[in-house]
Amino acid sequence: MFDTTALNQQRNFFDGHADIWLFGYGSLIWKADFAYLERQPAFITGWARRFWQGSHDHRGTPDAPGRVATLIRAQGEVCHGMAYRITPDVLAPLDVREKNGYLREKVPLTFLGQRGDTQSEKATTEGLIYLATEDNPAFLGEAPLVDIARQIAHAHGPSGSNKAYLLNLAQALRELGSEDAHITALAEQVRSL
Repeated sequence: MFDTTALNQQRNFFDGHADIWLFGYGSLIWKADFAYLERQPAFITGWARRFWQGSHDHRGTPDAPGRVATLIRAQGEVCHGMAYRITPDVLAPLDVREKNGYLREKVPLTFLGQRGDTQSEKATTEGLIYLATEDNPAFLGEAPLVDIARQIAHAHGPSGSNKAYLLNLAQALRELGSEDAHITALAEQVRSL
């Protein structure tokens, strides 16, 4: 496992800010086990969610890693998720949670606004994501959907089953009214196994 905790603590894109927006696109959508000041549905553009990151510490083990979400650059794509307004002290425990290859990155994010909001303009701000790229040792990369589904169906780690992670994410995206073809297809494959 490659521990990115110390690296992330040096990546202070918002030094001196009283609060920061954090964009969750994986388990952070449905498992916000941290204090936040506010949460709003949001999206980022130019990124696609993929189950290409290995999980050796949460949804799998070093011997049998699970697969969890990361983002890949994808022109014209929109990735929906949940934005959390947090205080900087919340980053330390998040750095530990996301330590298996994820690095803090700064991205523009756009808020969807509350349901029933008549505002036609959507607000945009800069926020943080935790991103696992192909140059981290836990990156598993692309594979046939059925192979990814089999790995997810069988993996289990200290945070629970990898299958539960995927199905909770699929449910959270449905509740947001967001369609993600990769997640939908993967969830269908896992259910059919």
